Amino acid sequence: QVQLVESGVGLVQAGGSLRLSCAASGRTFNSYAMGWFRQAPGKDREFVATITRTGDNTAYADFVKSRFTISRNNAKNTVYLQMNSLTPEDAAVYYCAARLYSLSRIESAYAYWGQGTQVDVST
Repeated sequence: QVQLVESGVGLVQAGGSLRLSCAASGRTFNSYAMGWFRQAPGKDREFVATITRTGDNTAYADFVKSRFTISRNNAKNTVYLQMNSLTPEDAAVYYCAARLYSLSRIESAYAYWGQGTQVDVST
């Protein structure tokens, strides 16, 4: 089992950048593929990005359009989401999630979730 805690500065201006972090407990972090999802008010939670256990492969939602980068540091049990060129449409609660072995874009494939961190983008 793994516990996840997200963190990151919550408010940024449009066009700005923000890095989210997700710290995982436990000694087997490198057994888990990791994902980032987000949920805006009144909308379903949606996939943002995912990364393999070793960090050698990633996948992104189409709306990311090369603005976001997911990465991980297994020595620190942490996964990151670097977000650039933010727009008000990116405002949401961002969640990190973990699943054993392979990466996935599917929300239901993830067994473990963080509590979420709010990201607001001002105009």
